[in-house]
Amino acid sequence: MNDTEQNMNEAELKPGKLYYTIGEVSKMLGVETSTVRFWENEFSVIKPHRNAKGNRMFTANDVKNLKTIYYLLKERRMTLEGAKQTMRDKRDDTAKETELIERLKKLRYIVTQMRDALPDNNQ
Repeated sequence: MNDTEQNMNEAELKPGKLYYTIGEVSKMLGVETSTVRFWENEFSVIKPHRNAKGNRMFTANDVKNLKTIYYLLKERRMTLEGAKQTMRDKRDDTAKETELIERLKKLRYIVTQMRDALPDNNQ
């Protein structure tokens, strides 16, 4: 498992938390904050609120959409235009697919941790 997958497994949305900073979001996704800002400008579904200082504050829905965008661009290796088209036409289906893949990765991470904790039977 690479560092990005581990970050996404460890960084969860917190129940009851309304907003996430750009730093929290970038850590969840394993990308730079500049990438999150770029995606915000490119995808109309990302609309963070601004606090009194003007800092971006992302909702859980924004984070979910950013995870879907990450999946399309980084894992499915779509072009920016292809990802935009998919977000327009099939956002719900793609979001469900992204969530399922994220759950499977978490499960794989847990099973791997359990396997690594077992004593070596080859001795």
